[in-house]
Amino acid sequence: MTFKELEIIEPILRSVKEEGYTQPTPIQEQSIPVLLEKKDLLGCAQTGTGKTAAFAIPILQHLYTERNNNKGKRKIKALVITPTRELAIQIGDSFTTYGRYTSLKNLVVFGGVNQNPQTNSLKGGVDILVATPGRLLDLMQQGFISLKDVEYFVLDEADHMLDMGFIHDIKKVIEKLPLKRQSLFFSATMPPAIVKLSASILGKPAKVTINPGQTTAEKVEQTVYYVEKKDKIKLLKHLLDEMEIDSVLVFSRTKHGSNKIVKLLDRINVKSEAIHGNKSQQARQKALKNFKDGVTKVLVATDIAARGIDVEAMSHVINYDLPNVAETYVHRIGRTARAGNSGIAVSFCDMEEREYLKDIEKLIGQKVKIIEDHPFVDESIEVPSVNKPAQKQKNNNNNKFRRRTSATKKPFKAGKKKFFPRKKSE
Repeated sequence: MTFKELEIIEPILRSVKEEGYTQPTPIQEQSIPVLLEKKDLLGCAQTGTGKTAAFAIPILQHLYTERNNNKGKRKIKALVITPTRELAIQIGDSFTTYGRYTSLKNLVVFGGVNQNPQTNSLKGGVDILVATPGRLLDLMQQGFISLKDVEYFVLDEADHMLDMGFIHDIKKVIEKLPLKRQSLFFSATMPPAIVKLSASILGKPAKVTINPGQTTAEKVEQTVYYVEKKDKIKLLKHLLDEMEIDSVLVFSRTKHGSNKIVKLLDRINVKSEAIHGNKSQQARQKALKNFKDGVTKVLVATDIAARGIDVEAMSHVINYDLPNVAETYVHRIGRTARAGNSGIAVSFCDMEEREYLKDIEKLIGQKVKIIEDHPFVDESIEVPSVNKPAQKQKNNNNNKFRRRTSATKKPFKAGKKKFFPRKKSE
């Protein structure tokens, strides 16, 4: 199927062609026809599957075909809420790209920066507003934003919105929206809390699901390295040299951890920058630009800041720290498999992170390949039998001792013969 067969209007189709897109991704192919019929939609798809275009194109088409009915100052007809500044900017850029021949105007508002440029643009009128929850509510309370004319509402990255504690802000926004509207709800995962939230927003929605586990497994080569925590930086340097990686996104679990990794890399003459919530918006945008332009080889990010990082040529993602939420792993490695491309995801796992790895493997429905041939192997972590099939049968009678060994993190030394008495013959 092509975009033309989806009955996209000519001005938008021309923009899509100029971007080099001819065939829609699965989420686009399934969502666009539903949205053009103005039905509510519940979409489950991970980042990198093309879901921004899946909702941006229909919204632009509706607003363009209805533009003759709108006289006077532009009013906010479409609202998109997303959890992070970077993702909001990315979505705004997509609306600008696909709508370049529609004369429609979009605006992105987020916190952490002076609000005056945003409020000045609002005074001039906008058709499409992309916002983070906090700044949106703030500008609503100040009287700069009214949602009474919104006809199209999108809640993007809903699962991450809940993780960041935005649930109450979202409910406040929904209370201000007109009852008669088209609502779109996108999430990479569908835990019970997300299903419950979607039920409060949507009527009887059409449902589109691009399975996150299958998508991840198909497109990304995944490996894990067992390593002691203190040796992670050495392993990172080793891989950067060994793999000859041009650009890599390194994930840290915390802001402090991100800064620490940058300092450690700096000591070994590897240029890197950190991007996280404590950085100013200007610093974050500069670091992201340097990374995209190839000035910086390594970008170290927290999960929150990484949402919205879209670098098509990025082939590698390294989980310096494994996430303690399995779904986050899917989001992370999706950074390197953009728009159907393949990618490589490398994870470091120390003793304390073994349980996180088990949860991840359960979610994605497969074992992550263990790389044993590297200089910094943590000998105290026993490699699972899936990596050593021959050893499984050999040690079949000593399972209780192997479990004891793993628990104490000390290698088991076989005792004297008297500890292994033979069974009496019958």
